[in-house]
Amino acid sequence: MESGTIWLLTVVFIIGLLAFDFFFHVRKAHIPTIKEAAKWTAIYVSVAILFGVYVWLSLGHQRGVEFYAGYITELSLSVDNLFVFLIIMSSFKVPRADQQKVLMFGIVVSLIARTAFIFLGVALINSFAWIFYLFGLILLVTAGNLLKPEEDSDDEESSEANNFIIRLAKRVMHTSEHYDGDKLFTTIDGKRAMTPMLLVMVAIGGTDVMFALDSIPAIFGLTQDPYIVFTAVAFSLLGLRQLYFLIDGLLDRLIYLKYGLAAILAFIGVKLILHALHENTVPFINGGHHVEVIEVTTQQSLLVIVVSLLVVVVASLMSPKGKALTVIKNTRRHAKQYLDLEYEVDQEVREQNYRRLAKEEQQLLEIQPKFKFLIHGEKELLDLLDEAHHVHDEYILEHPQAYPDGDWASGYDRLDTGHYRRAADEEKAGDAEASDPEKQ
Repeated sequence: MESGTIWLLTVVFIIGLLAFDFFFHVRKAHIPTIKEAAKWTAIYVSVAILFGVYVWLSLGHQRGVEFYAGYITELSLSVDNLFVFLIIMSSFKVPRADQQKVLMFGIVVSLIARTAFIFLGVALINSFAWIFYLFGLILLVTAGNLLKPEEDSDDEESSEANNFIIRLAKRVMHTSEHYDGDKLFTTIDGKRAMTPMLLVMVAIGGTDVMFALDSIPAIFGLTQDPYIVFTAVAFSLLGLRQLYFLIDGLLDRLIYLKYGLAAILAFIGVKLILHALHENTVPFINGGHHVEVIEVTTQQSLLVIVVSLLVVVVASLMSPKGKALTVIKNTRRHAKQYLDLEYEVDQEVREQNYRRLAKEEQQLLEIQPKFKFLIHGEKELLDLLDEAHHVHDEYILEHPQAYPDGDWASGYDRLDTGHYRRAADEEKAGDAEASDPEKQ
């Protein structure tokens, strides 16, 4: 058990990192470059690795292994959480420059919520040995939920933007439909009103609390040491903001990540139940006596976690169909962002979105022929591309001084949307003919 001094120094160090992150990166709204995000992601990962070395050398190799296993598991779950954060911020149309502040708020709320759950979990474990059965079942149910078919993205965005907490906040307080910079409150017709910025923070915070309910049982399946649990969770959250901007656009590329996380959570769930059986005190199980079962070591757990993640990441990155689906999804998202003036009014940022859109359109053209059929049913995507090109061409005509060397996008090929519409119509006609008994 660590002394109060070590706990105090650790908490001060973590708060110091959060304060540094806020004052030097988040306070002034800006869009982090890939280089900036990569640099600070590497720094925070390095800090976590070095802290693990400290744990290994000062507290023993067993606790060092427990820290790394917990850190990797929590970081993996946090990456999965970024998918939901992306959906929430897209549904609330948070300007990209202000997304850092929302993420920072979410990280702080998550750290507070998970710390509370950690100490609650420790208290329950010390008082009730059967709690391991409950934690194990929670993880098995969570793993099963990850394997459920995904909802339609529009429905998912709508549900995230209109969850219970948000509906309650809108009912209780006067809300604004538009952002006022990064302000949480604004004045409309002389009345104080919440801005969407505060609402999205409420949505992120509420989601973080729900994530904690799955996250904490997972790490308790690897270690019951409160100091290791707290530090592994804290360091997994510290670099999450930078990681978001580093892998934004690549998140959808990890199409098999949920299967890997489901396998990891199911494995830890089974490990917890085996541990519960070994320490059993429940009267109706083996008369309240321990059950002779195999117990999984932390080293074995770390190996399973790392191998599972490597397999799903490599499989995701090598999947041609996954790449095609990712390009389609990202192109649709960036086309919407470019066209939505409520999402972003800064013309320079809008042009950056259009550049990204133009590059992704080239990737659409390079999709393997056998996967071209995936574009046929994407009527919304085809309409968005046509409208985006029209808006960009109109802007070039109206502001020629902005591009003295001509339109940079003229060097990019454009998707023949008419071809794909005709192909989709032919497919529909063929399906209708095949299903018509009179024509068979």
